[in-house]
Amino acid sequence: MRGFLPVNHDEMRALGWEQPDFLYVSGDAYVDHPSFGHAIISRVLESKGFKVAMLPQPDWADAGTFLEFGAPRLGILVTAGVVDSMVNHYTASKKIRNQDSYSPGGKAGLRPDRAIITYCNRLRSVFKNLPIIIGGVEAGLRRFAHYDYWDNKVRRSVLVDSAADILVFGMGESAICAVADRLNSGERAFEIKNVRGTMYIERDGTGAALSRHADCVVLPSYYEVASDKKAYAEAFMAIDGEQDPVRGRPLCQDQGGGMLVVQNPLSEPLATGELDRVYSLPYQRSWHPMYDKDGGVPALEEVKFSITSHRGCFGGCSFCAINLHQGRMVQKRSEKSILREVETIKYDPGFKGYIHDVGGPSANFRNPSCKGQRKRGTCRDRQCLYPTPCKNLETGHGEYLELLRKIGEAEGIKKVFVRSGLRFDYILLDGDDVFLTELCRSHVSGQLKVAPEHVSPGVLRCMGKPGKEAYEAFSAKFDRINKALGKKQFLVPYLISGHPGCGLKDAVMLAEYMRDKRFSPEQVQDFYPTPGTLSTCMYCTGLDPRTMKRVHVPDWEEKAMQRALLQYRKPENKDKAIKALMKAGRGDLIGYGPKCLVRPSAKRHDGPGVKRYDRLGVKRHEPQRTVGLSAKRREPQHLVGPSAKRRKKPGAKPHSRKPG
Repeated sequence: MRGFLPVNHDEMRALGWEQPDFLYVSGDAYVDHPSFGHAIISRVLESKGFKVAMLPQPDWADAGTFLEFGAPRLGILVTAGVVDSMVNHYTASKKIRNQDSYSPGGKAGLRPDRAIITYCNRLRSVFKNLPIIIGGVEAGLRRFAHYDYWDNKVRRSVLVDSAADILVFGMGESAICAVADRLNSGERAFEIKNVRGTMYIERDGTGAALSRHADCVVLPSYYEVASDKKAYAEAFMAIDGEQDPVRGRPLCQDQGGGMLVVQNPLSEPLATGELDRVYSLPYQRSWHPMYDKDGGVPALEEVKFSITSHRGCFGGCSFCAINLHQGRMVQKRSEKSILREVETIKYDPGFKGYIHDVGGPSANFRNPSCKGQRKRGTCRDRQCLYPTPCKNLETGHGEYLELLRKIGEAEGIKKVFVRSGLRFDYILLDGDDVFLTELCRSHVSGQLKVAPEHVSPGVLRCMGKPGKEAYEAFSAKFDRINKALGKKQFLVPYLISGHPGCGLKDAVMLAEYMRDKRFSPEQVQDFYPTPGTLSTCMYCTGLDPRTMKRVHVPDWEEKAMQRALLQYRKPENKDKAIKALMKAGRGDLIGYGPKCLVRPSAKRHDGPGVKRYDRLGVKRHEPQRTVGLSAKRREPQHLVGPSAKRRKKPGAKPHSRKPG
């Protein structure tokens, strides 16, 4: 167990501590690997001289669990884990998940719903006056009034509902260190109000509080966004417009009850040297040994031999939360730091010579999108790639390609794969095929995952994604290069059903496209309205906040039909697919013809536009008559009828006829 931070009182005393400086409560199992936020924050604090005790997945029903280490000297840090606890627990159709990859043995149910609120309420009951600081994805994406898909309503800021003192948003290293230093110097939590990358509450009445924050962008209040969809959309755009560390201004929002949440400007991006330092800390790169009996923590297997090369993404997808969490400004590690991590990985007993991934949110975004970004910030009203690539966008994969080559040339490395997302439209901007050729030759293992998401222009516009022409151009280039290399490799496209702006006709368009491409997806992502994204704002309001124009939002039944259309070949989806086609006025796609998606059901779906086909694909408008068969069996016409001679069933007694 040496090298891990203590997870119980005995381990703490073995280190010679009387009490920790900070108690770290996490909804995830304790994995000391830099792909896990709790590992990074705890190691960064440790490097600053603070003692951190880990309390992973405590029993929230038992107050005694939180007293394992006694009272920490400075405060308590709380996170729900790597993902939002509600997303962790429920599927997009609100069904309970059977597994939790971030728990020992993949066991579900070891963290509560709305983990931050539950943990904080329990902690406040046992530690009355200790500072509580919340952070991570769940805290960051719920920091203002937000739509909650599971309650189907707008909720207050999680900072208010949790009764925490400070909320740290973003990646958090510099913010948590600043807060820790000030607590250590004797300041009280309610006095810490000017640390970048943090939020706090003003409790002395909103009028007086607002008078002290004349420089803040005042958002529509909680009550306004909860009752007025236009106000919600306006609030979203105001928040989104200030998510920049250079030009972003403070934000504040009235939560009711005399409480005002105030967001300070974002933390400054970490310089390359600072990021290198974060990844050089003494991570054990494994789960705590207490999980060995359970078979470990499954989530580690995906990332154990992967390397994070950078943070941030300027892709601008509407359904992605990266913009609100990591930000649009790319921050990269140095080549030296990454190669040093490769050497560390090589000493792991389970390493077989394969680096599983080198990348980030988008693997091929290695540098900021344009020059001067650190001085003036990202553009407020312009995305880098959508609707067309910005004229100032810097393209090229030379640096990333050189990094992959050097890792592959290191002693003991057999292969380097790229498995995190690649923006294919960005690859198309290269002036040559050097990067894609090298990618296909050395860094793809049979399949390359890309994310066109849809083919309908209207849906792609809502998603902030390029048109299908870009995907088709990339697909053609990918096939051409693999053919030249003598390789048989395939693209695996990610697709989303039920996204705002997508109607049944759009879903049919995508189904026909898959039919023509002979692609049958094993999995389809049904749109999941997670807090803080542009797509969720559309789902909640029925408005595109960028234009304030109305967008179609599929209801629960339509979402199910759209999902069935994307997997129309599955027998269990047949009836829903037929219903969707009939509702879309596309009964011509029901039948036996070469262009049909599904065969007719036993239940008739006659209606406008329905065409019937025989088994040879010949159109017929009336069902053929059958002879000698029940009406339930609609087989092609028989040439002869049944014989008058009765067939004997096995074991049946012969019938005798009396002479007439």
